[in-house]
Amino acid sequence: MRALRDQLGLEPVEYATTREVGASARDRARDLMAAFSDPSIGAVMASIGGSDQLTVLPYLDPDVLLANPKRFLGYSDNTNLLNYLWNLGIVSYHGGSTMAHLARPGGTHPLSLDSLKKALFTNDTVQILPVERFTDLEADWSDISTLEEELATTPDPGWHWHNSGTIVSGHTWGGNLEILHWNLAANRWIRPVEDYEGCILILETSEELPSPRDVYFMLRNFGERGLLQQFPALVVAKAKAWNRESRPDERARQAYREEQRDAVLRALDEYNPGALAVFGPDVGHTDPQLILPYGGPMLVDGHSQRLVVTY
Repeated sequence: MRALRDQLGLEPVEYATTREVGASARDRARDLMAAFSDPSIGAVMASIGGSDQLTVLPYLDPDVLLANPKRFLGYSDNTNLLNYLWNLGIVSYHGGSTMAHLARPGGTHPLSLDSLKKALFTNDTVQILPVERFTDLEADWSDISTLEEELATTPDPGWHWHNSGTIVSGHTWGGNLEILHWNLAANRWIRPVEDYEGCILILETSEELPSPRDVYFMLRNFGERGLLQQFPALVVAKAKAWNRESRPDERARQAYREEQRDAVLRALDEYNPGALAVFGPDVGHTDPQLILPYGGPMLVDGHSQRLVVTY
């Protein structure tokens, strides 16, 4: 709350379910509708992700959202709401959950904060750049003292470009791979595959650390559906490779990231071999995180190896 006030000049408004562990899907939807319909609210920011926002969507009123479009920021499980808003033609923002980035050990990261400011307050055109150092370690929010010191970081290994001889511009769609796969399984919030033609696919994976084998299988399902073939370009975030149940060293974490990249490339080779892809931008579960427009324009320039978005 202090970061929102002191660093962003915002007055945060907490809704009833913000701190209510186990709040029902209906009650969470009620709060979302209240936030969107209130003209005094300028943006809606997720506090954190989860695993069940799919169950909230049936209680949303699309007419309220269409009548009151505003900036929504979230990622991970919030891919559900990002996709729901995309279906309504409402541009939102992938990234920026408040707990992960405003309750960050050692304080807010300047790159994340700058990205958040651009998403909240501007419509600037910005080049997304590699970071110098990153981490995929986690805070322990149950112990407030762990927020006092920065987590250990690692030098960024750089981005990997695939089929870099092309330039693609389009509007973004995608998000967390596991959540997209759940949406496809429910088959309730997914449009006909041709509606995604020409979009740029954003992909990232969660702290559940899906195996490279499962990443391939999920994307193979995209391909068998005819969906993976619709995207001329992919932006695949640097994979998170550490959680509190599995604490591999950096060598093992880097191996996991490379194996996940190979799994994505295997799926592309089988279903969309001509697609331009870039692996490694920090737009997922790593820190610092850079926010992307979801449904907004993006340029993926393989020739000059540039990634440009308009907020």
